[in-house]
Amino acid sequence: MDIMKITLIGIVAAILAVILRQYKPEIAIHVSIVTGLMIFIFMLTKLNSVITVLKHFASKANIDMLYFTTILKVIAIAYITEFGAQVCRDAGEGAIASKIEFSGKILIMIISIPILAALLDIIVKLIP
Repeated sequence: MDIMKITLIGIVAAILAVILRQYKPEIAIHVSIVTGLMIFIFMLTKLNSVITVLKHFASKANIDMLYFTTILKVIAIAYITEFGAQVCRDAGEGAIASKIEFSGKILIMIISIPILAALLDIIVKLIP
């Protein structure tokens, strides 16, 4: 099972980071970041099948691909932003983490403009 591998990698890395933090704190941070990246990349490879299924459902429901891809981009930005912010927090850089989160929110707002415009068009058409 994949979750067993991920959990085992996380536990081993956490133990290693705790031990290293006493002697070489700068290496402990590297272990933490590399482990997070390994898990993140491993999960990205698993997302391909999820995206394929979602595309299939979107095409069956006659959902415009512009909206579908926009939603996928928003989800991707949210996950990447959260990952980056957590890495910064783990490294003790809360201020940078906050800036990453702020940037992610702005990017999500920018990418969402086509959906917001379509929604406003629908609302304007409904109002007599």
